[in-house]
Amino acid sequence: MGANFVTRVLEDVRIVALEQFGAGPYGSVHLADLGADVIKIEDPRSGGDIGRYVPPFQEGEDSLFFETFNRNKRSLSLNVTNSAGRGVFEDLVRRSDVVFSNLRGDVPKKMGITYEELRHVNPAIVCCNLSGFGATGPLSSEPGYDYIFQGMAGWMDLTGDPDGPPTKSGLSVVDFSGGLVAAIAVLAGVHAARRDGIGTDCDVSLFDTALSMLTYPATWYLNGGLVPERTRHSAHPSIVPFQAFLTNDHWIVVACAKEKFWRRLCDALRRPDLGDDERFDSFATRRANRDVLIPILDTAFLAKGSAYWLTRLKEFGVPCGPVNTLAEALDEPQALAREMIVTTEHPRFGEVRQVASPVNVVRDERSYRRAPLLNEDARDILFGLLGYDDAAIQELSVAGAFTE
Repeated sequence: MGANFVTRVLEDVRIVALEQFGAGPYGSVHLADLGADVIKIEDPRSGGDIGRYVPPFQEGEDSLFFETFNRNKRSLSLNVTNSAGRGVFEDLVRRSDVVFSNLRGDVPKKMGITYEELRHVNPAIVCCNLSGFGATGPLSSEPGYDYIFQGMAGWMDLTGDPDGPPTKSGLSVVDFSGGLVAAIAVLAGVHAARRDGIGTDCDVSLFDTALSMLTYPATWYLNGGLVPERTRHSAHPSIVPFQAFLTNDHWIVVACAKEKFWRRLCDALRRPDLGDDERFDSFATRRANRDVLIPILDTAFLAKGSAYWLTRLKEFGVPCGPVNTLAEALDEPQALAREMIVTTEHPRFGEVRQVASPVNVVRDERSYRRAPLLNEDARDILFGLLGYDDAAIQELSVAGAFTE
């Protein structure tokens, strides 16, 4: 293999996914984009993944919501609670590396999809479940959703204007972060299974994920009792200035995360005196005198428009950026240069444009295939992968493997 050898880096990994909605599918879509064969098991009793029916832009058994989280995957309608369906499921497990699910914490054991229940089928199988609260603890049997975790983990108390109500993020950040954590767990489990020949369970919790993302504010509190307060204009809790500023036409973000950036900002504002002022000459003094400094900066930025300030600040080497609308973010030259908008063709929606995975392995040859129609890949999976013949499939159908 030469230096220019290119392949799909996960093309030798097969994942059987009992997943739905957002968190689980978001985790596995990154693996599918890297070439993993993600076989999405969809329950015929419920019409498949509930994400197929999320409005807007929803028709029949398809939606743009579903497209977002399920490109590059395959779909098989299978009733795994039926004995015949269970047999098909176990045949898939024999030929796979991972069973991935995002079910309530107590459900995998009840369904028999943990390592203990599947090791006899495949000793190297990795069983990963992404649930709200995990498989243990007093809340393991409770359902959980992103907004709930943003509240429970303290995020909403830290977010928003000081005089406003607790505020959630504009996106389902816990769901998406939990999906990424689950993907990491899957890759770690597969690595160990291939090294040792022994699989494992991966018990990933959205609540754990949200709590872990408290990071340094949690450390401050646990070791010094400091509780960060909500800040005006989304300011950093300890670094000043590091926040949004309103210009005379729009908002921008300025981030002086190093002393040199503060000095450069003073020069860009034509206020070198601020840099020499003992009230503002260090991280500590600027934080202590935030209420004096920020109004001075607010007045300065209001004097001109965002385009002027962004150009000038960049000329002086001050980290900054616009507060974009959704449309502006998707049209950023950097996003286009990084090929972060990808296109697939769909029989119902036509050309579908969406954001790409940020997981960029240079040796990987990126390609994108639309999300599967419900049960679209049954023939390829049953005949091609599992080697069933017509008689076997007819027998399984009669036994209820593929129906309600």
